[in-house]
Amino acid sequence: MPTGSSSAGELQKNPKTPPWQRAGTAVVAALCAALLYNLAMPGLSAPDASGLASLNSWWPLLFFCLVPLLLLVPQLRPAQAAGAGFFFGLVVHGSQLLWILIVLGRYGGLPLWLSIPALFLLAAYMALYSALFCLLFSWLLNGATSYPHPSTSTFIRLWAPPLLWTGLDALRGVLFTGFPWMDLGYGLFRQPQLLLPADLGGHHLLTFVLVLINAVFALLVVVAWRRQPLLLRAALPSLVAAGCLLLALGIYSLLRSAETNSEMAAATQTKAGLVQGNIEQDAKWTEDMKSATVERYLRLSRSLTKETAELALLVWPETALPFYPQDDPLASRVAAFAASGTRLLTGAPLYRIEENQAGRTVHHYNGALLFGTDGKVDGVYNKQHLVPFGEYVPLRHVLFFLEPLAVSIDDFTPGQAKGPLTSGNLHLGVLICYESIFPAIARDTTALGANVLVNITNDAWYGRSKAPMQSLAMTVLRAVENRRALVRSANTGISGFIDPLGRTSEESVIFTEAAAVASIPLMQSRTVFTRIGHRFGLFCALLILPLVLPRLLRQLAKNGKTPPLGKVPAKKIGRP
Repeated sequence: MPTGSSSAGELQKNPKTPPWQRAGTAVVAALCAALLYNLAMPGLSAPDASGLASLNSWWPLLFFCLVPLLLLVPQLRPAQAAGAGFFFGLVVHGSQLLWILIVLGRYGGLPLWLSIPALFLLAAYMALYSALFCLLFSWLLNGATSYPHPSTSTFIRLWAPPLLWTGLDALRGVLFTGFPWMDLGYGLFRQPQLLLPADLGGHHLLTFVLVLINAVFALLVVVAWRRQPLLLRAALPSLVAAGCLLLALGIYSLLRSAETNSEMAAATQTKAGLVQGNIEQDAKWTEDMKSATVERYLRLSRSLTKETAELALLVWPETALPFYPQDDPLASRVAAFAASGTRLLTGAPLYRIEENQAGRTVHHYNGALLFGTDGKVDGVYNKQHLVPFGEYVPLRHVLFFLEPLAVSIDDFTPGQAKGPLTSGNLHLGVLICYESIFPAIARDTTALGANVLVNITNDAWYGRSKAPMQSLAMTVLRAVENRRALVRSANTGISGFIDPLGRTSEESVIFTEAAAVASIPLMQSRTVFTRIGHRFGLFCALLILPLVLPRLLRQLAKNGKTPPLGKVPAKKIGRP
């Protein structure tokens, strides 16, 4: 009968295997997992005006893209596993974030020899989390081999990966201002029937489920490979528990879909419109383009109001007004249009002058204005979560090599207000650009009474890259999590309407003008996510401690053992 690590059902580590062969196996397995991951995640949008070919994700790969990594880790020591995880993360995030080169190079003014290292550093930072995941997973499995029964090992194999992965994703979303770009769960954004559990635990719950399914497949491979009845019996309780959880979430999705459809049908419906101006980023802020930009938005808006007499809300994108409306006469033309009977939400740069004993300080904001049907401003929202190196440069004096980028950026001040903008029966939760990737911002404004979410953005920064589709994918989850309709207006990118079930409509094509109208429901109910579910990811992060603590205590006890009384080790005798 197998003993030791064999009884735990672990794949054997052959000490005679040359180091270069082990390293080669690790690289190949990590690379396979990274390629599958990238193929599963959102690609480019539909063909644009230039005829750019479509590259859509192969989302079914999400269910087993991590299997090579999960099979590899048990065969490596923790330090080796961390290296494999880092390589995996570097390939994944390096591919997902290639648009950084466009942002920093074309629009930030950085030469390629600085843009590429900046991309590498960001991808390397992101890869630290997958490295830590692999390190902890390997360390836990190595500890599980000393237990007398393989049930501990199978439990770790199945439940540690989703818990560790989701918890680390949640930490990445908050540490150092947070950068939760394209977590695994976002890969399902085109599958509304699979998104509904997000209104329980957010996109982190979707990530948890996907990693759990990957772990199930990996465990089944191990069971089939070992062909040991004891291992199969040990794995059965964990597999049954996982199956019950997946079945429960499937039943919940069916029930929630029917309930949400009924709620949408009973809700007050309102007509909303959006405009995509497609103003070139290079020319947007020139003096000659100010009047032409306003005229383009007014022309596209009038085409909608002529077709739809009962248009209750019109949305223009982020910084649609390329001037400060507080003191520019062009703002009167925008106000006059709203006074014709259509509420207008538009992005615009704003400023506030603060006088105090220290002197005069000017605060600049990336803001949004809501014009009422009388042409007056009903509400102002200032962006809360600013983009590092886009709207402010942290540690300017330390990061001196980013001087070309720093010169092109005037530091914005983050806004403080979290509540919705209200006009009539509309309570608008505004998300400006980058804010749509942070679940807490949409959740906070919904909890304070927003019945519609609005995302205004300018994806021209990203060029023709994966980023516009990635940005849309993350925005879809904000609608599902809070069960709210969402209107998305981009200067260029992908504009459209998202319903509370995550279904998109009237999607625009990148780098084209667009204007569209849709009927949206004004929803009132609050989801579990809006109440408490937004804490699910951080709850997983907290559970990492009790997961690793038993192994840590056993390791400390083992390292701290003293010889039994009366058995003192003999001292070597030799020349002094």
